[in-house]
Amino acid sequence: MNDTTKPTLPDRLSIDPKSPHHVAAVFQHDIGIRFNDKERHDVEEYCISEGWIKVAAGKVLDRKGKPMLLKLKGKVEPFYR
Repeated sequence: MNDTTKPTLPDRLSIDPKSPHHVAAVFQHDIGIRFNDKERHDVEEYCISEGWIKVAAGKVLDRKGKPMLLKLKGKVEPFYR
């Protein structure tokens, strides 16, 4: 596979299309997040420079129907699969 066609992964990325940190071009490829040396599949948003990820807090929803998010701090490494 040719890696030059993939955009660079941003410092901060969100899966929510309404977020200013959402980059649609990145989501055309399969990406993964390694958090504290373990691969996570439930990440909603991440920031490499600040060292955090946001994950859903169970089945709890906010008043707009979106999942409540927990911020976890640690080493964040996004990558293309």
